[in-house]
Amino acid sequence: MPSLITLRRRINSIKNTRQITKAMELVSSSKLRRAQAAAITSRAYRQAAYELLARLNQVKEVERQPLFKRRPVKIRLYVIITSNSGLAGAYNSNVLKLLTEGIRQDRTEKVKSAVITIGSKGAQFVRRIENVELLSHYPAFGDEPSEHDIIPVLNTVIDAYRSESVDEIRLLYTEFKSSMSQTATSLNLLPAGLAEMPKTPAQTPGFMNFEPDVETVIHNVGARLIQAQIWQALLESLASEHAMRAVAMKNATDNADDLIGDYTLEYNSTRQGQITQEIAEITGGSEAMAT
Repeated sequence: MPSLITLRRRINSIKNTRQITKAMELVSSSKLRRAQAAAITSRAYRQAAYELLARLNQVKEVERQPLFKRRPVKIRLYVIITSNSGLAGAYNSNVLKLLTEGIRQDRTEKVKSAVITIGSKGAQFVRRIENVELLSHYPAFGDEPSEHDIIPVLNTVIDAYRSESVDEIRLLYTEFKSSMSQTATSLNLLPAGLAEMPKTPAQTPGFMNFEPDVETVIHNVGARLIQAQIWQALLESLASEHAMRAVAMKNATDNADDLIGDYTLEYNSTRQGQITQEIAEITGGSEAMAT
C-alpha cells in the first residue's frame, strides 16, 4: 500500500494536470466559436465554387485546359491537413488513417504516392512511411489564417499538376459537422471538377456565353475555385481541431476528478488505518505497563 506522502504527491500532481486540461478546454471552447462561425459562413461560397467547377467540366473546351485535363493515374498526390500539436483526440489520427488507406490502395493499383502536409503531425507521420515522397511541408496556419496563407500551397499543387509530375490530387481534411461530430473527408481536388453533378434537366447546361472567351474564363477562374475548396477545407479542419481538443480536454479533466476522488479515498483510508494502529499501540503499551 502506498504511503501517505506518495498518495499526497499523486493527488497534487493530478490536481496540477487538471488545472492545465481545464484551461486548455476553456481556450479551445473559446476558439471554437470563432472557427465554427467562419467555417459555416463560407460553406455557401465553397458549394457554389464546387458546382461551378462541375458545370465547367461539362464544357468541351475545358479538355484543353491543364487543370481540367484528365490522364491515366501513375502518381497520386495527397494534400493532408493536420495540426502542429497533439492533445486533440482523434483529430490527426483520423486523417492519417484515411491517408494510410489511400496509400495502401495505391500500392495495390501500382500507383506511386506523394504527399503535401499542412501541420507538423502529418509530416512526422509521412516521413516514417517507406516509398512515399513528402513533396512539401507547411506548418499549420494558426488560429486566424488568411486566404493569403494558402497561396504557397495552391501554387505548389497547381504547378505539380500542370507540369504533369502528378496525375491526380486528393485533399484530406476533417469536415466539421457539430461540436460532437467531425468526419475525416477525401476530396478530389484535381483534375478540376472530377466529381460531376448529376445531369438532371435543371442542372444540364444549355447555351453558355463566355466573355471574353471560354479559355480566358476557365484559365482565370479555375485556380480561384480550387483555392476556395482548399480554403474551406482549412476552415473546416480548424473548427474540428478546436472541437475535438475541447472534448478531449474535458474528458481528461473528468478523469482527473475521478482519480483525485479515488486517491483521496485511499489516502483517508490509509490515514485512518495508521491512526487506528497508533491508538492500538498506545492502548497495548498502557495495558502492558499496568500489568
